[in-house]
Amino acid sequence: MKLRELAHARSGDKGDVSNISVIAYDLAAYERVRRVLTPERVKAHLRGIVRGEVSRYELPGLMALNFVLNGALGGGVTRSLALDAHGKCLSGLLLELDLEETP
Repeated sequence: MKLRELAHARSGDKGDVSNISVIAYDLAAYERVRRVLTPERVKAHLRGIVRGEVSRYELPGLMALNFVLNGALGGGVTRSLALDAHGKCLSGLLLELDLEETP
């Protein structure tokens, strides 16, 4: 099962930091996503892209997890040579995470 089956995402970027919120479709999905989607799992899934620390903030009232990805944009949107490696693309890539795989 892919993460996108349980949640959707919103994202943004500023400088070399990407911010991705994963928002569950319902409470049962939120509990499952909260258990398995750790900062370490996110960083492993985005290996080679996220070079800095990944922080997770829980927003249970919104059934959401917010991830702050430091060093994720190749120095920043205006400095990076990567094409379209912005928060939106990273959130789409994160939603492809297979929840059945072990980290």
